[in-house]
Amino acid sequence: MADFAVWAPRASSSVEVQTRGQRHAMRAGAGGWYRATVPEAGPGDDYTFIIDGGRPLPDPRSPWQPAGPMGPSRLLDHAEFQWTDASWQPAPLSSAVIYELHIGTFTPQGTFDSTIQRLDHLVEVGITHLELMPVCETPGTRNWGYDGVDLFAPHHALGGPAGLKRLIDACHSRGLAVLVDVVYNHLGPSGNFLPQFGPYFMENVPTLWGQAVNLAGPHSDEVRQFCIDNALMWLRDYHADGLRLDAVHAFYDPGAVHILEDMALQVQKLQSYLGRHLVLIAESDLNDPRIVRSIDAGGYGMDAQWSDDFHHALHAWLTGESSGYYSGFGGVQPMARAMAHAYVYAGSYCPYRFRKHGRPPTGLSGHRFLAYSQNHDQVGNRCRGERLCHLVSPQRSKIAAALVMASPFVPMIFMGQEWAASSPFQYFTSHDDPEIAEATRQGRSQEFVGFGWQADDVPDPQDEATFLRSKLHWNELSQPQHAEMLHWYRRLIALRKRIVCLSDGRMDAVEVSFNCDEDWLVMHRGEITVAANLGATPRKLDVRQDKKNLPHSQECPAESGAKRVRDQSASQSPPRVVLVGSSSQIQFAASEQEVILPPNSVVIIGPQRFAAAH
Repeated sequence: MADFAVWAPRASSSVEVQTRGQRHAMRAGAGGWYRATVPEAGPGDDYTFIIDGGRPLPDPRSPWQPAGPMGPSRLLDHAEFQWTDASWQPAPLSSAVIYELHIGTFTPQGTFDSTIQRLDHLVEVGITHLELMPVCETPGTRNWGYDGVDLFAPHHALGGPAGLKRLIDACHSRGLAVLVDVVYNHLGPSGNFLPQFGPYFMENVPTLWGQAVNLAGPHSDEVRQFCIDNALMWLRDYHADGLRLDAVHAFYDPGAVHILEDMALQVQKLQSYLGRHLVLIAESDLNDPRIVRSIDAGGYGMDAQWSDDFHHALHAWLTGESSGYYSGFGGVQPMARAMAHAYVYAGSYCPYRFRKHGRPPTGLSGHRFLAYSQNHDQVGNRCRGERLCHLVSPQRSKIAAALVMASPFVPMIFMGQEWAASSPFQYFTSHDDPEIAEATRQGRSQEFVGFGWQADDVPDPQDEATFLRSKLHWNELSQPQHAEMLHWYRRLIALRKRIVCLSDGRMDAVEVSFNCDEDWLVMHRGEITVAANLGATPRKLDVRQDKKNLPHSQECPAESGAKRVRDQSASQSPPRVVLVGSSSQIQFAASEQEVILPPNSVVIIGPQRFAAAH
């Protein structure tokens, strides 16, 4: 027996469910809902809905689309899967090292099951949380996942519902938490049948990717709950430990209760019911601390957010790029500000936006922000999908890793970054609709031709070769230059986990000094000092925690009401040593009060007792 339900307020006369070759009339109920019970149907049976005698359509809440978005839906019994994680509890986000990956390019096979074979590598590196790029059903067999059209159905080409459950269960058995990337600001164009059922979109509110999801217009209550129910499904039925919410700044929701707040409250209820910690991480470019403030404090209740300002400052400092959204981020000063405040722009004028942007995140813990030098957007949205290690020297890549891991924020790395993978991560699709495929191809080409690229230089997103180029090459792990970077990441992650002040999230205990002309930075966090030199010559830097690097340096200006803390007892502290250094030429001067850094090097200094445990 199977109970069917669908919200279809746009039906004018009838809604039917078709399964096992038979059509069954559905009863109209309140609010545009239609329901039917089919005694002979059960798990594994395919079904479709027929509105007003039209063509069969998949279920907007389909749990399984084995033939893709254009095919029928399939009934699924979540209770059939035998989980082995009954005692599982994820590590808190405050202690996390997050690893973002794309299932289709993480392994040669590109499936949930093949990913399981590489989990031990992630554990050995020190990863605690996997963040999966969207895994819901999209057109074709290869896609970044942000063109999702069947939000409740894990992609059939990746392994479907059972494959995802096996992966998450395997992650939990190894102590790895799983975060799922979800998209509620738009849906993909191909296979998107939602408008035939109801007003899922706002016709007069466009986004960069199509019509905005109807979160505030007529009948928006059901659409909002559609999104929230989807979020709850990943956490409840697939045992995910949290979600990453894509581009929440693109939500159009001017109501008194924002959908993020509504979602946070319902996730809290589910957390209480499950007895398992759940987290919500937002992607937002608003630089608005309300996103991550608690609901009690007038915020939206997200646990953390991606910090693009940190990325942009770090990327611009290391690469020298200053065009587009990197405008206003060049040099060491924005990097120092990002280290101390998370936001570079917190109410100040932003050259890229030609206006003031953001507000100070006063009083917030660093655990509310994710720090990274790479992610799928910042790599894949480049014309050729170059990673940071393709743009800068290995020495500068090591500096990036050290600053991320020593920051007061939650660190995140992008797949393959830990060994400086040679493969790019390019934008790829496999749209079945010829018109959409051509529009995607032309749109990508025109975007970069406008930046001075030749059309032939822009990888064709529809070409399978673009997808294949983006796959990781695991044989690189044994090659010296890649093994060296992997060893560097392991050391940094192990250090972060071992030393309390590196993961305490205290932004009030961060002090940063820097010199714009000489291009160096020194950061103090508790008993730890981090120094980096991007200059062309060696620099002797004062790394004492009780003396500022003046008059040749500047301090990162504090926000109004904020406080920079310095350890005034450093002169009585035990001797300090190099805990990790990116160059064998790094050395202390006459004492541990000054360190000599060669060009393009970084060092982390701390008490000798920390080295003894290394």
